[in-house]
Amino acid sequence: MSIDNIRVIMINTSHPGNIGAAARVMKNMGLTRLYLVNPKQFPNAEATAMASGADDLLAQAVVCESFEQALEGCRLVLGSTARERKIQHEFIDARVAGELAITESEKHEVALVFGRERTGLTNEETGLCHKLINIPTNPDYRSLNVASAIQIVSYEVMMSSLSLASMADESESSETQELADYASSEAMERFYNHLEQTLVDIEFLRLQQSPQLMPKLRHIYNRVRLKSEELNILRGILTKTQNLKKHS
Repeated sequence: MSIDNIRVIMINTSHPGNIGAAARVMKNMGLTRLYLVNPKQFPNAEATAMASGADDLLAQAVVCESFEQALEGCRLVLGSTARERKIQHEFIDARVAGELAITESEKHEVALVFGRERTGLTNEETGLCHKLINIPTNPDYRSLNVASAIQIVSYEVMMSSLSLASMADESESSETQELADYASSEAMERFYNHLEQTLVDIEFLRLQQSPQLMPKLRHIYNRVRLKSEELNILRGILTKTQNLKKHS
């Protein structure tokens, strides 16, 4: 099933009950892969109690030391946030996120990312996301529990999965459009490190004087979503540029 290629990532969760509640709603909606980045308390009896029968998801949860580790293998990263950003990302609603996650999970690993209870995702973490999910709420009361946010997005994933299955049943003989071979998150990180070093080498970038340049470049490339072949071309250009600089 393509839905098995979708993982839910929770970052620095403070309250173990939220982890359990998230596991419960994930199992309700057919999602089984839970990744936890540096949870404050896990495993924990409160998480087990709130899971209410989804103990298997907690037992199989992958605990990671970094966000980058949790993203390994992913080609599409969707982050949920309500915060305004200095660098404008592309925002989508939960319904579009569900459709996009299901469509791309036919071939790629997909990550649905949820931040801290109080502060959400950092700017650095949103910089690793291709698109940001915004869930409309009452402007007079915007606070949304992280497990509730996971439930809303998971529901849209389930609905998109059912819709796609129905369409497939109606047109089994039709050709399916092949999805692009997008670069993985770890390949993109290697590219960003290479890009930064090259810009420093040619004296275009001075890190202390231009701290916002790399985040802006990340946003540009994340918005475009490079394919593996395109990434290899750019890495080749960077290597050639570095070699010319060394011999100049």
